[in-house]
Amino acid sequence: MQEQQKKSNAILDIGDRPAPLQWFGLSLQHLFAMFGSTVLVPILVGLNPGIAILSSGIGTIIYILMTKGKIPAYLGSSFAFIVAMQALMKTQGYPAIAQGSIAVGVVYLIVALIISRIGSAWIDKVLPPIVVGPVVMVIGLSLAGSAANDAMMNNSHYDIKFFIVALITLGLTVFFNMFLKGFLSLIPILLGIVGGYLVAVAFGLVNFAPVMHAAWIALPAFEVPFVNYQPGFYWGAILGMAPIAFVTMTEHMGHIMVLDQLTGRDFFKDPGLHRTLSGDGLASIVAGFIGGPPVTSYGENIGVLAITKVHSVFVLVGAAILAVVFGFVGKLSALIMSIPSPVIGGISFLLFGVIAANGLRILIEHKIDFDEKRNLMIAATILVIGIGGAYLQLGQFQLTGVALATLLGIFLNLVLPKQARNED
Repeated sequence: MQEQQKKSNAILDIGDRPAPLQWFGLSLQHLFAMFGSTVLVPILVGLNPGIAILSSGIGTIIYILMTKGKIPAYLGSSFAFIVAMQALMKTQGYPAIAQGSIAVGVVYLIVALIISRIGSAWIDKVLPPIVVGPVVMVIGLSLAGSAANDAMMNNSHYDIKFFIVALITLGLTVFFNMFLKGFLSLIPILLGIVGGYLVAVAFGLVNFAPVMHAAWIALPAFEVPFVNYQPGFYWGAILGMAPIAFVTMTEHMGHIMVLDQLTGRDFFKDPGLHRTLSGDGLASIVAGFIGGPPVTSYGENIGVLAITKVHSVFVLVGAAILAVVFGFVGKLSALIMSIPSPVIGGISFLLFGVIAANGLRILIEHKIDFDEKRNLMIAATILVIGIGGAYLQLGQFQLTGVALATLLGIFLNLVLPKQARNED
């Protein structure tokens, strides 16, 4: 990994390597942060959750290698493709999903190739602070409903025990972050999850049966899509999933904006947007070949970076290696899967909120003047459409709230005059 000059107030910067015991604890923290969402996608679709964990680890390693070890990001299962994958699973099965996932990766690689030729100087023009700040806020706040649902809902009904566990988990994490010192101050998320888990056990919310029945060593049930069926192209799957790649690209760029802000760097220029897209694309292609869903960078892990100020890329590599190992250790995977949703919800309140707060920070640091109508119109449109979850549906293609808000913000920034005609 290439060492970089420290440009932020990080405790461990991108090129810093932690001590071995610190390394394990910090990496385990990231593994726990992404686990719930990464396994939820395959569960909803009908894929193998263990393979999704494995492919997320392999995909993250590929991404970090492609970006020259300069971007601390973790890749997990993408939610953007759930509807399309559910439809394909009911009709044509996993082989069709596999081809769709590979097609998504190919689209990423094509766009990356185009950007490598034309450059990325246009990014500063289309993504100024007045667009970036609200978009970053939307990335965090649009997930607030998911966090609240995890914290309160037991299946389809409100459960007060769930909410109490979530609030205790949140309180413990805040306490650990504010008052612990030394190494323990670097792992408040991990400690919060462990503390919340113990509280959930006391409330009777943890089912240990799957852990007891799971084998210690278990080979993942690989879905090998090009072995057990007649060769052929699933054009419906390819055409149905490939366009959604443009939606996840928009979200991908939003996550890069957040990481730029956290680390004090410009990843659009170094290592370059073409490399970040290539890493994401190759990771999705590999996921398709081994049986996992397409992958994308995770806001949960960005939240961990923001809270702990540990930006070391080695920590993310460690998390990826642990994910690969856990894919073969049945009891460990089952133990992590036994973490109840209110614990994840309580942690998510903090993780997603920190991301949103960093969007507000961008606006403050760049001294955006909201007395100017132009700025007010852009920010208001992005925030309400993005947080409200408005989306554009055209057949199987869906432009999500975050992507739609981003595109509208870019459009307004490009077309609105610097000053309204009725302003002095």
